[in-house]
Amino acid sequence: MTEIDIKVPNIGDFKDVEVIEVLVSEGQTLKKNDPLITIESDKSSVEIPSNFNGKIKTIKIKVGDKVSEGDLILILEKTSDATEKTQEKPLEENANEKPLIEKESKKIQTIKIENKKSFSNQNKISNISSASPKVRKFARELGVDINQVIGSERKGRVIESDVKLFVASRSNNSTNSEKKNNENIKQEYAHSEFGEVIIKDIPRVKRLSSKYLMNSWTNIPHVTNHDEADITELEEFRTSLTDMYTGERKKITPLAFIVKALTTSLKKFPNFNSSIDEIEEGKMTIKKYYHIGIAVDTPHGLMVPKLRNAENKNINLISSELKDLSNQCRNLKIDKKELFGGSMTITSLGGIGGSFFTPIINYPEVAILGIGKSEKKQVFLDGKFVTRTMLPLSLSYDHRIIDGAEAARFNNDLKENLGKNFAYKLAV
Repeated sequence: MTEIDIKVPNIGDFKDVEVIEVLVSEGQTLKKNDPLITIESDKSSVEIPSNFNGKIKTIKIKVGDKVSEGDLILILEKTSDATEKTQEKPLEENANEKPLIEKESKKIQTIKIENKKSFSNQNKISNISSASPKVRKFARELGVDINQVIGSERKGRVIESDVKLFVASRSNNSTNSEKKNNENIKQEYAHSEFGEVIIKDIPRVKRLSSKYLMNSWTNIPHVTNHDEADITELEEFRTSLTDMYTGERKKITPLAFIVKALTTSLKKFPNFNSSIDEIEEGKMTIKKYYHIGIAVDTPHGLMVPKLRNAENKNINLISSELKDLSNQCRNLKIDKKELFGGSMTITSLGGIGGSFFTPIINYPEVAILGIGKSEKKQVFLDGKFVTRTMLPLSLSYDHRIIDGAEAARFNNDLKENLGKNFAYKLAV
């Protein structure tokens, strides 16, 4: 057999273009016009075919190499002319063998159909998937092995939409697997076998909110920062407030001050006032509005209405709207839309008791502030122990967009806003 050098032909005005695919392997038998490699410039992708029949002896290039016209691709052991003529001899010459020819033809057709059906598997098995550098980069950013993606373009070439479809499919499979596992966990014995039980319906609000809670807990990497705010002066100021006309004491809850303080911190730390529901595209939404969610405990279940445009409202107005929102929720008079479109949520256990906990982020928000019950503590301040009113803070945040250092700075700013100078910053 004759050895032939297969080189890069005249490909136009291209020089030093990248090899993005090697479509053959050493020892492989080629036919004329079989594709050898794919090269890609800034403008287009081109497949370089073989000009001869033969068997590949040595491949001289690899993926990532830069090639120009005349560069050696591989060395081919050319098939003899006699062999080529034999291969090209029409089968129809032997009329007596027609039944056999028909039989073989059917066999070939069957093979072609089977190959077409199994194309996706062949694409998966291939060492190097066919895709442009841009698509490969996109797959890497999503943590996807490009070789596992089934291409929808000619010869199984993978495009960006194929990668997205693969990610979505993997996510669905994971969800279905989780559901299947959950379904497999069943009680071996009925609860009634151990004593008297009561079966009652789960409140509708809890049923509706459960899927949002599961979505948040399953998909958001929660981290919770625990801290305490010194609200001694805040409480002294709050309890001293009186109506300027009647002289009666104003009943304003600490929550109104916390809403104002939180809004001030959100202005300083815009990442906390964002959503990353488009994280697959590498984008986040920074909100320019400040709608604070308030977790309301109702007989029907937990509801989270939004106090709109908190940055434009004083303490008195915030306190009044908080009462109104709570009443609407407890009487189921709240508009559904008012439960969505928030900046960040506050959930408070102060009226019930407890200190620190891990609140679940209200998707698609990226953080939630949990408030415990304040209590007087001995604090070492200015060289001596003094009694101060301390408020437990539990800040849960989405670690995909907020790191621990940023969360600590946010908490420090929030504590300062609730500190001794709060009246001049927030209330006045």
